[in-house]
Amino acid sequence: MKTTKQYGKRADIALSMWVKLARAHDTFKHLTAENIRTFNLTTAQFGALETLGHLGPMLIGELTRKQLVCAGNMTVVVNNLEKEGLVERKTDTKDRRATYVRLTPRGKRLFDKVFPQHAEYVADRVSVLTENEQLELGRLLKKLGTAIRQISR
Repeated sequence: MKTTKQYGKRADIALSMWVKLARAHDTFKHLTAENIRTFNLTTAQFGALETLGHLGPMLIGELTRKQLVCAGNMTVVVNNLEKEGLVERKTDTKDRRATYVRLTPRGKRLFDKVFPQHAEYVADRVSVLTENEQLELGRLLKKLGTAIRQISR
């Protein structure tokens, strides 16, 4: 039984799409978080390691923006990863106000070990869609996200 048949066709279609997108996101987020926990990492820690593993050293502010989290939370994440010996902070020699975060050799080994496993886990979960459907969905989601950001400014 659909409950959105009272707002007009345009709104009904948009609301139905939003509910499906939200449910798919929540399910996917929950499942990937469970997988990440098997590596003894939080999703925020995994995200930081993934970003540094793929993009290399970066300023903590840049890492914060890439992960879409607040600066205070990223500081805690980096502190905890540093305690585990997975990342290190290095002050820029030219601008002592700038601090870079980078993977340690131990962090790089962990990234190289767990990321391929996680990538395969994600690929298995989305295999219900063909490769072309995955590409199309990615294109549509990017189009939607870009347009929403432009409208919101």
